[in-house]
Amino acid sequence: MLTIALLALLCASASASAIQARSSSYNGEYGGGGGQRFSHSGYQLEGPITAIRIRVNRYYIVGLQVRYGKVWSDYVGGTQGDLEEIVLHPGESVIQVSGKYKYYVRQLVFVTDKGRYLPFGKNKGTSFNAVPLYPHTVLRFISGRAGSLINAIGLHWDVYPSDCGSC
Repeated sequence: MLTIALLALLCASASASAIQARSSSYNGEYGGGGGQRFSHSGYQLEGPITAIRIRVNRYYIVGLQVRYGKVWSDYVGGTQGDLEEIVLHPGESVIQVSGKYKYYVRQLVFVTDKGRYLPFGKNKGTSFNAVPLYPHTVLRFISGRAGSLINAIGLHWDVYPSDCGSC
């Protein structure tokens, strides 16, 4: 009887692990070649995405920086253009990112679970639309390649961190 109970507990634990492993997904890279690789993967440990800064010029997304919890990531990209910033409301998350690219990223549009539509850049180029593969997951971090502009972007999705009541 004890063996059956232990076996049932082991199976339940393995099933929970399998479900957890299936919560993350990735879209990208969208853009052209070149630039230095970057990843904000370590910043997701600071909490959910709470703000985004995007630098744009007349044609391209020049640079970006993301706040995870209360900590800003390193800025990636160039310095020419106008810096714009959006702050997410407490508990608000990005659930879709679309945009345009050619040789570089030209436009990024963030859509939140509160119905906000947050566009940056120019509506010209090849379109992409990125959404998480699994339900109830949100944008957790960004990666890509950058030099004097954002060459390419990748989007990483997972569950909203449950231990972030103060973010």
